[in-house]
Amino acid sequence: MDGRTLADTRRWTSLGTRLFLNAATGLDESAFAAPSPLPGWTRKHVAAHVAANAEGLGNLLHWAATGEPTPMYASLEERKAGIERGAVLGHTELVGWLRNSAMELDAAMSALTPEQWAHEVVTAQGRTVPATEVPWMRAREVCVHAVDLDAGVGFADLPAAFLTALCEDAAGKRRTRPGPWVVLTATDSGDRWELPGDGAPAHVSARLPDVAAYLTGRAAALPGAPTLPDWL
Repeated sequence: MDGRTLADTRRWTSLGTRLFLNAATGLDESAFAAPSPLPGWTRKHVAAHVAANAEGLGNLLHWAATGEPTPMYASLEERKAGIERGAVLGHTELVGWLRNSAMELDAAMSALTPEQWAHEVVTAQGRTVPATEVPWMRAREVCVHAVDLDAGVGFADLPAAFLTALCEDAAGKRRTRPGPWVVLTATDSGDRWELPGDGAPAHVSARLPDVAAYLTGRAAALPGAPTLPDWL
């Protein structure tokens, strides 16, 4: 888990959930239906994705608790269709789905025993991981997508320890794929990440929140930084 503990990831999940719900609740119907920074998605699409993600991760916790294989989603098509259905819900109904799915996921996490947390499950990307990875997957979703709502939450509002873990996660995934050669240094934490790749190395220094935004493909003003391919 790259230094992240279960206590860390559950705490970040709670924080990100609170930030996301507060931002979503504060939007009126018109603003909720407006485009998000994510191409092709409104803010409602982002919210529906986060709600469906809670239910999908709940399936993995059911798998860990019972030993019964329960995929996150029946299929990629069903996952996409669920987001589209959620994106046309009214504000009250969609926020209710967000809130209820988050509460159910938290209850499922709280019910797992130490032995069950160690059980392996398979993510939607086909990775076999211990159930302890689920809270990190959720923390990443709610924290990053709280920023994607573009409703007052930025990467600078997230804990430095979370941002460091996020950069480690994103950099690790990027190292397995083709891309430009980049050496990143966080000026406020001293952390450093290298993405081996094509061409001469681009050395980029920026604050940790901006490095996290860059590595996750979100807008970040990083002079001299090359464009990266998709993160996930």
